[in-house]
Amino acid sequence: MSSTAVLDLFRRCEGLLEGHFQLSSGLHSDGYLQCARVLQHPEHAAALGQALAEQAARFEPGVVLSPALGGVVIGHEVARALGVRALFAERLDGRLTLRRGFRIDDGERVLVVEDVVTTGGSTRETINVTVAAGGTVVGVAAIIDRGEAPVRFDVPFDALVQIPLSAYESVGCPMCARGEPVSRPGSRPPEA
Repeated sequence: MSSTAVLDLFRRCEGLLEGHFQLSSGLHSDGYLQCARVLQHPEHAAALGQALAEQAARFEPGVVLSPALGGVVIGHEVARALGVRALFAERLDGRLTLRRGFRIDDGERVLVVEDVVTTGGSTRETINVTVAAGGTVVGVAAIIDRGEAPVRFDVPFDALVQIPLSAYESVGCPMCARGEPVSRPGSRPPEA
């Protein structure tokens, strides 16, 4: 699936928004990717999962791990396409942890899957969850890397689309300076 096809899909599903947004990282942006608007359609979720799985198959993962809430649907679809288990990590008491009842075996090869990566913060937290559980992160995959500069990790990273969307600290945000109201559409509260 080409990056143009992915972005066209987001536009058709009204998943690429313009305005003034506060991201879960706390940064402000004039663009927001609402993956849930795309992934609510099983056929789109399956197609995106298949495309990511084709890119990530070379890592030979034994399990896919995604952060809740945003990464759960796409992580499940990637795992299905790869024929491996789909696990997720959730935020409890402000800390990302492996969902109770899930386990990663010592040395198990883990692919971390996200919907959208901006700063890489939640991805790094998910990598840390894997390491703490004894797994080996073999790669990271996301539908979209929206960082102004491509995000880097200590493992290979594949995204179907790399689209640089500006992100600002609130004190330097041009939309705040113009007095534009801010929207917080994310699946988790912004970081303090």
